[in-house]
Amino acid sequence: MGILNVTPDSFSDGGEVTDRDAAVKKGLRLIEQGADILDIGGESTRPGSDPVPLEEELRRVVPVVEQLANQTDVPISIDTTKAEVARQSLAAGAAIINDISGLTFDPEMIPLAAQTGAGVICMHIQGTPQTMQDNPTYDDVIVDLKNWFQERLQELLSAGIEPGRIVLDPGIGFGKTAEHNLQILSHIREFQDLGYPILIGHSRKRFLSKLLGRDVEERLAGTVGVSIALASQAVEIIRLHDVEANRDAIWAWKAVTSRVT
Repeated sequence: MGILNVTPDSFSDGGEVTDRDAAVKKGLRLIEQGADILDIGGESTRPGSDPVPLEEELRRVVPVVEQLANQTDVPISIDTTKAEVARQSLAAGAAIINDISGLTFDPEMIPLAAQTGAGVICMHIQGTPQTMQDNPTYDDVIVDLKNWFQERLQELLSAGIEPGRIVLDPGIGFGKTAEHNLQILSHIREFQDLGYPILIGHSRKRFLSKLLGRDVEERLAGTVGVSIALASQAVEIIRLHDVEANRDAIWAWKAVTSRVT
């Protein structure tokens, strides 16, 4: 999954593309580099970020979704917690709702997903983007997240969302310490046991700085290393800024390991 942020303030690539034409060009470039899904977002959810008004988020993302949907068959995911943004993006050609709140922030999101037949990425977050890193605490991060997912799945399925349309995302960096993130990344099988595809979004994130002592612009190698670790655990979807480098590394890793006897 290639990340396409149409924002001025995302933690890593904020301001890189802020108009439709530049965003469309970048989206097509991500596809050329190997993205199987494009994830388009118009609101930064970095720690401490401010909410974006509905009309502004719509202005940022809907024209980009429409243009890319007209130019590619690659599925488009809309990264939003607002049902109206999801609704208009789906009408413009998106196929997936990627909601960092696990479809909890907006009461209209679950009915919308059920009515439209969209794919759903249900992500875990503790708190909100404004509060999530204040003091994230769990009894046992793996057990607590699995329990939370089971509750969310029951609600999604009860609303009529088909199981084959659901992906689970443990939410790396969303209300987790660096140690929590590492526990999650090393216990992917625990989440796969729930019976749904898993998405991991670790690209360039802050825990890599804790782990490696690198600033955000120096986290590519760390991101690639985690991607290979995730590939070794058969993670279905990896959400990335640097699609080409990660794809090449995983393909090279697979080429070697497939020949190991």
